[in-house]
Amino acid sequence: EHHYLARHFSSSKMFDKILIANRGEIACRVIKTCRKLGIRTVAVYSEADAKSQHVQLADEARCIGPAAAAQSYLRGDKILQVCKETGAQAVHPGYGFLSENHQFAGNCEEQGVKFIGPPASAIVSMGSKSESKKIMEN
Repeated sequence: EHHYLARHFSSSKMFDKILIANRGEIACRVIKTCRKLGIRTVAVYSEADAKSQHVQLADEARCIGPAAAAQSYLRGDKILQVCKETGAQAVHPGYGFLSENHQFAGNCEEQGVKFIGPPASAIVSMGSKSESKKIMEN
């Protein structure tokens, strides 16, 4: 189970619907944890992943582009459009792809979609060795 989600939402259900902006095992784990918490899920997938397990497990699924990640999973604009179309209130980025993209995290915030992860400012700080070192020293 995805323990971060369970800890984050255990006291009360913050969201009715979450979009998982990833694929594979991580997406499946997030979907299963959301199901236990009573949260509906939206999966996104590339044309190559149309029959993947995460697509089958999610309550809803939307194709966001061709097989190449740069044309699908890394297209934050398409992911935020799917949030708008489906009413997803939050995005769980999983690992890789958009999970460390401060611009995407900031775009989510600007569009009123919760980014389930660190704020954009923290992603920027952690991407800078000198800034990270300052944070750790304080």
